[in-house]
Amino acid sequence: MQAVSEEKAIMGFEESENQKMIAQMIRDFGEKEIRPKMMEWDETQEFPVELFKKLGGLGLMGVLVPQEYGGSGFGYHEYVTAISELARIDGSIGLSMAAHNSLCTGHILQFGNEDQKRKYLPKLATAEWIGAWGLTEPNTGSDAGNMRTVAELDGDHYVINGAKNFITHGKSGNVAVVIVRTGEVGDSHGMTAFIIEKGTEGFSAGRKENKLGMRASETTELIFDNCRVHKDNVIGEVGEGFIQAMKVLDGGRISIAALSLGIAQGALDVALQYSKERHQFNQPISNFQGIAFKLSDMATKVEAAKLLTHQAADLKNKGKAVNKESAMAKYYASEVAVENSTDAVQIFGGYGYTKDYPAEKFYRDSKLCTIGEGTSEIQKLVISRSILK
Repeated sequence: MQAVSEEKAIMGFEESENQKMIAQMIRDFGEKEIRPKMMEWDETQEFPVELFKKLGGLGLMGVLVPQEYGGSGFGYHEYVTAISELARIDGSIGLSMAAHNSLCTGHILQFGNEDQKRKYLPKLATAEWIGAWGLTEPNTGSDAGNMRTVAELDGDHYVINGAKNFITHGKSGNVAVVIVRTGEVGDSHGMTAFIIEKGTEGFSAGRKENKLGMRASETTELIFDNCRVHKDNVIGEVGEGFIQAMKVLDGGRISIAALSLGIAQGALDVALQYSKERHQFNQPISNFQGIAFKLSDMATKVEAAKLLTHQAADLKNKGKAVNKESAMAKYYASEVAVENSTDAVQIFGGYGYTKDYPAEKFYRDSKLCTIGEGTSEIQKLVISRSILK
């Protein structure tokens, strides 16, 4: 998948030809490759690596990576479309695709040197390699500045000890970007980002989480036991890791907003369809105002979330500050995902509570969107700091 033309300014964020092409491609792919197996993956918590290899073949694992590094060379509007269309079918697949693109791949793309980009981006963009990204630790969720995983310089190598948790692709990933402490606790310039390949001595995956939702997206611990990493694997300068991570998360919030948007839209899709098919009192339940008004609210929230998300995407494409706007998009869209999936379950009634119908999966998957890559409370903190300056 590559851009068919130079991206033009999107007035009012109407869909470009590239976005329409991507959306249709994912819908066709999803019906054939995802929908038939997604409940099996959900039940068994299988991370379908081969599916992501196929997504790589479609150009969806390096959406933002320039073509010179083997990527698709698209912008953020196309990226939002890709994530949301995947999540509209299965949130787990959308989540893993987003994490691979925006976190591991995105960090190297944004801050790696030329040698690092040429070594890793072509493998990541094609999904020859799956990427992981490690910031969170067991005792430092939102408080990342107090991380305890440390790296100490020993000759030409850093020796890393500690653990990260809630890491997407922590076991199956071929390479991870991890942020660890190289200075004092709490010092925003006391952390450094490293690229660490699978198979490096002292680097291993720990426990796999048994999750409520997003169950086909693998989440594990990363363990560092005297893990020796060459100083050439430092991304940027020593001490810049936390600053880099915060900038990566600005883009990551757009990813989670897009993921949330897809789940919210997917929940609306199935609720609309069911409301027309389900009859009570000799008529479809969509005829009842209680249901029709609920659907109206769901549809309006989807449109509002879409506009906020594409506003952030537009600013990101233009290289403008996006801290506040990406936080607003992530906060609002993630809450809408939960609200819409809750309403979908309600519209399905008793059937909404069973795994034979699609509403319950959107319901379970949606909640992570308000937690991952910064909780709703952290987004409010970011927004409030911005508007109170």
